[in-house]
Amino acid sequence: MALPEGFIIEIKERNDITDVASSYVNLRKRGRNMVGLCPFHGEKTPSFNIYTENGSFYCFGCGVGGDVITFIMKIENLDYIDAVKFLAQRCGLNMPEDGYDDSMSALKKRIYEANREAARYFYKTLCSSAGRAGLDYFHSRALSDRTIRHFGLGYADESFNSLCDHLRSLGFKSSELIAANLAVQNKNGNIYDRFRDRVMFPIIDLRGNVIAFGGRIMTDQKPKYLNTSDTPVFKKSANLFSLNNAKNSGEKSLILCEGYMDVIAVNQAGFQNAVATLGTALTAEQALLMKRYADEVIICYDSDEAGQKATSRAIELLRRAGLLIKVISIPQGKDPDEFLRNKGSEGHDAFLNVIERSGNDMEYRLQKLRKKYNLDLPEDKVAFLTEAVKILAALDNEIERDVYISKLSKECEVTPDAVKQQMDKYLRRRNYNQRKSVFREMQKNLSGRNDKLNPERYKKPRVTVVEESLLAYLIKNPDRLSFIESQLDESKFQTEFYRKLFIYFSKRIKDNCDPLTEVSADFTQEEVSRIYGLANSETARMANDDTLRENIDVINDEFLKLKTADMSKATNEDISEALQRLRDSHK
Repeated sequence: MALPEGFIIEIKERNDITDVASSYVNLRKRGRNMVGLCPFHGEKTPSFNIYTENGSFYCFGCGVGGDVITFIMKIENLDYIDAVKFLAQRCGLNMPEDGYDDSMSALKKRIYEANREAARYFYKTLCSSAGRAGLDYFHSRALSDRTIRHFGLGYADESFNSLCDHLRSLGFKSSELIAANLAVQNKNGNIYDRFRDRVMFPIIDLRGNVIAFGGRIMTDQKPKYLNTSDTPVFKKSANLFSLNNAKNSGEKSLILCEGYMDVIAVNQAGFQNAVATLGTALTAEQALLMKRYADEVIICYDSDEAGQKATSRAIELLRRAGLLIKVISIPQGKDPDEFLRNKGSEGHDAFLNVIERSGNDMEYRLQKLRKKYNLDLPEDKVAFLTEAVKILAALDNEIERDVYISKLSKECEVTPDAVKQQMDKYLRRRNYNQRKSVFREMQKNLSGRNDKLNPERYKKPRVTVVEESLLAYLIKNPDRLSFIESQLDESKFQTEFYRKLFIYFSKRIKDNCDPLTEVSADFTQEEVSRIYGLANSETARMANDDTLRENIDVINDEFLKLKTADMSKATNEDISEALQRLRDSHK
């Protein structure tokens, strides 16, 4: 069962969407609405809109939209019930005692509890005689007991079922341990521990919940690291190791490391703002997550070929997210962990010196490019400059671009005008290609070729646009449902998705309910975004009774065309009825 509608209305009234969103997004007023940079995709021009009139949001850049509940679901990676609980707690409301399906929320709660108990068990094992090998390993990596306690590090022993037995003795079901990915089920239906003979790194979210684990083998066996798979409480691509520590560091920068040990070593040296990805390459989601807590990211990856490739990829994602970027180059090609171990008590000052000497991403990329060419050779000099202007083209600030052009012209002994001309030529070609690409994408979107929600749009573009207009009108004018139903019935909608919306809105209105109050509970996030896109569209703002009548006429005419096209299979009675409908529609 759904939550009581009155409760949902109160949740929305007590959690003004502008107040809630401003905790995550810098907003400014534009007319009656608020705008800002979208937190769900990287952008430089604000396209994220808050509509104060109806308590909703919509981004014209990525097409994400909804109400305050949808916003929290999306930005906090929560399901519907947990998002409502989040907002209820925020405004001091108690959740209803019953009347709603809390099964997923209950499972998540059990997974959090199982993970917490598992973390305690791993730490206790590490501190026991059974965990001597793990503790010796951490000490060999120069980690202090204080650091081990701070990160809650642990050890999973060699047994196949010690953790499972422990957790089941505390009342956890096998199904809950499997859901948490703490246990694996074999073909016979028996479960066994996922992590064995590994030092353990608990992964903690921003609310202090243990959501997953990383386990490192202490030998040369593969895989070296074993990580929790995605679960109802954990998504690798949307979390960062030690962000819970970094967000409280007081720094406006984050140090992005490759792995757990690097983060812990950097943290122990006095830099709490270090984070790492979780067994995967950096994702756009993680870049946007960092943008919420920092203005700058200092990339501190290994100097090997894999680390260099990862650095180049990270630069693109971080720049797209609107972050300033620096790139650390560790002396002698060492990783941060090894570098700090070698420096011992001087680690903090040595690492600080490395950070202060680090260049921005432009300098890093240009330096990397220089290594490919011999600038004493004219042909290499030309090739270097040709590639360099492509790198500088990523800079939006023309002053910054001119500074680098000046440096390159001196370095390569050419005039700044020559470099600028090459830059302008490249920018014209790039902008032309981008406009072509955008135009092609717009054509696809307008044609509906990419519309997964409403695939019929491509074949029926005219009637789809009209159905959208009618639905947008109905959302804003629910009192006109009776008139619409007197002229049109649901069977005449030719796209399945919009027919479903018409039926849904009609039922809500007949039940004396607002059409949009519960869409976050009743539809997928993609569908919710489409609905709020309609509700806040220019079509909705311009709709009036005249356009409504035109829309109804078009839908009826298109329906008759569809029926007439099928007359070859019709009986005489069908043909008579169709002709009568045609006469009636033109009276």
